[in-house]
Parts: sequence; C-alpha cells; structure tokens
Amino acid sequence: MAASQPTVLVVEDEPAQREVLAYNLEAEGFRVVKAENGEDALMSVAEENPDIIVLDWMLPSVSGIEVCRQLKTRNETRGVPIIMLSARSEEVDKVRGLETGADDYVVKPYSLVELMARVRAQLRRTRPATVGERLEYEDIVLDAETHRVTRGGDPLKLGPTEFRLLSTFMEKPGRVWSREQLLDRVWGRDIYVDTRTVDVHIGRLRKALTRQGGSDPLRTVRGAGYALG
Repeated sequence: MAASQPTVLVVEDEPAQREVLAYNLEAEGFRVVKAENGEDALMSVAEENPDIIVLDWMLPSVSGIEVCRQLKTRNETRGVPIIMLSARSEEVDKVRGLETGADDYVVKPYSLVELMARVRAQLRRTRPATVGERLEYEDIVLDAETHRVTRGGDPLKLGPTEFRLLSTFMEKPGRVWSREQLLDRVWGRDIYVDTRTVDVHIGRLRKALTRQGGSDPLRTVRGAGYALG
C-alpha cells in the first residue's frame, strides 16, 4: 500500500452496499475504512483521519445528517469532504443535506461510475496530488502524474518519501504540519516510524530544493512542525 493513498471512510449500514462500495473504491486505488453506524463513523474519523467520507443518510443510532453536522462544526474535521448518500430524492432533502454541510449529495440508487467520479472531484479540491494534478508554488512545479519536480525550470531529484512530503506541503501552502501528522500522511498509519525520521527527510528535501542556490521555502515552526511558506 502506498503511504500517500487517500483514505475514504464508507459509512453504510447495509452490509452488501458497504462491501460493494469498499470493493470499488479499493479498485480505484483508495484505502478504505468502513463503519456501519453513526457512532462508529465518528470514532473512525477521530482514529483514521480520512481524506473523504461517503456517508449514508439513514443510519442506526446517530443519523448521517447528525454525523455530518457534528463533523462540520469541528475545526479539525470541517474541511473533510462529505458525500451524502440517500434514497430521499426530493429537493427539500437535498437542500437539507447540503445546508447541514455535505459537499455533495447522491441519490440512491446511484451509478458507481458516477460516484467514483464525484469522489475524485472532491479529492481534486482537497488532495490534488493524489489524483494526478499539477501543483505549483512560486517557482516549484510538481507533476503528480509524471512524478517530476522542477524549480525554476530545473529538474529536481527527489526520493519517493521526499516527493510525498513535498506533495503534502504543496497541497496546503502555509499550513503547519506536526511531525505526527506528516507521519500519518506520508508514511501511513500502518507503519511505525520514529518522529525523528521526519526531520531526516525534511533535511533531504531542503537540500534538494536549495541545491541550485534557491532560497529554502520550508519553514520550521518551533514546537509545532513544518510548513511551506
């Protein structure tokens, strides 16, 4: 599994639908976490830090609408895209779902091909490098599809880990990432890596970025982590 795989949380109480969704998302290259009710969904969000959530409206215990409302009122999760699934096709229901904070609303029964496209569209907005987008920051250009990076037109040689680190920084310039957050995003939750390893690879990335004499675009925030710009 690539550590930079985007994680999709699928929240669906119907086992057959949940497994079909998970199977198709994994076939598209996503890491999938599954939850069968609202309480499990909220717990999974806290534990797994998903990149996007596919959320059924009708759930036992805590409804999808309530899960969406809670997540969109929290600073740490309000930026996570939520695609709401529902058999409710009336306009008033769509409006309610979107006003609660859902980023997209898909009516059941739905086309799996269309749903996959909607997932990719949301990730293009929040994690563009994972869907092959070209990222730019000042004179740095990262082409996720060809896995090439240039600075001022000159090619940079980056190892796989440094490439994923730079992708993470370039997706959200200015954001301060803690070492733990970078470990989750770049190395993945399933691999144990000491936080000091982050510093080593940041050093390598800095060396590559400044090899041609350019200024260091990475910023160390004492006690907090690292940021681009």
